[in-house]
This record gives sequence, structure tokens and C-alpha cells, in this order.
Amino acid sequence: MSDCIHPDDYDIDAVRSEWIGKVVSQSEGRFPVEYDPIRRHCHMTGDTNPLFLDPEFARDVGPHGEVVVPPSLLPTYFASGGPWPKRERKIEGAPQNKKAKRPFFTLGVPTPGDRGINMGTEWEFLEPIRVGDRMRAEQKVTDVFMKPTRMDEKSVWIKSAMTFSNQDGVPVAIWHNTTLVHRSPKQIKADDAREVAA
Repeated sequence: MSDCIHPDDYDIDAVRSEWIGKVVSQSEGRFPVEYDPIRRHCHMTGDTNPLFLDPEFARDVGPHGEVVVPPSLLPTYFASGGPWPKRERKIEGAPQNKKAKRPFFTLGVPTPGDRGINMGTEWEFLEPIRVGDRMRAEQKVTDVFMKPTRMDEKSVWIKSAMTFSNQDGVPVAIWHNTTLVHRSPKQIKADDAREVAA
């Protein structure tokens, strides 16, 4: 079992005070935004829009005067370190003891449970992402609260926002995510047994 907290020992107000607004991950793109990944993505998805594929058309006709990244090629592609060579991803606040590690989907936030469900994502696209931009991303916890579910009356909901910015620090997109973290039936039974014993 992961590094979970018995519900009787869980202080949601203390967790909210410590974690809301906390930066839990940061990354910088290893490479600048380039034409070729945009072209490959458009060909793979069947997107033939010349605003993404034709620099001359984009310059002469497009609203931005140059090729921009299509929204379907999410900014994470250009704001991450890439798969190789591998870089270790660290989350602030997550225990470093590998035997007692919180699941990645909790972002390091302590929870009574260790089972996660992604409840939804939402994107805001604020500014165009241009060829040559250097992207970075920063993820913050925006809310943590307890709300019962049929699976677990002590379910914890974690909301976060990842802001993508260009080399000038201008936010170009924001990814909002909500995760539900709950206890397994076995863990609920063990927690209930501890309450009865007490």
C-alpha cells in the first residue's frame, strides 16, 4: 500500500493550507518549436490547413502572419524534456522513499486513498504558439477538497492547472485537470476495522 493516511488522522484544512497554490512540477522544452513536428502531426491527423503547413500562405493570409502550432498538437510536446535522454521527473513534496511513495496522480498531495480516477480536463488557449518559441510549463495545485462518492465517503479531489509560457514569460495556454483519489475496498475495510478496535 502507498503512503496513505487514515481518514481519522487526515486534516483537510491543513492539506489545503499547505498545497493550494504550490508548484508541483516544472519543465522546459528541450528544443524550440519547429516546423517539422507541426508538419508530421498535421499529416498524422489528416489536418491539411495551410495555416499550419504553408509558411507563405500563413504569412500572406493567416491572422498571425506566420505558421502557428495547431491546438491539437498540445503545448506539452514543446514544453517537455522529451523521452530521450531520460531525465528524472521530481515532484515537490512527494516522499523520496521509493517504498512509501504516493501515486503520481496525487501530485504529492497526501490522501487517505491511493486509487485515482481522472475526472476531466479543460484547455484555455490564450496566445498563438509560434515557430521558434521556447516553451516551459509550470503546474500548481489549485484546489483540494473532500467530497464523498459511492466508492468512498472519504474521497479527495485534487484540481491543478498547468500554465504553458513562451520565452518571454507570456502564458499561451492553461491545462486544468481534476483527479479523484479514493481508497480501495480492502483499504476501507482495514480503516473501518481500526476504528472499531479503537
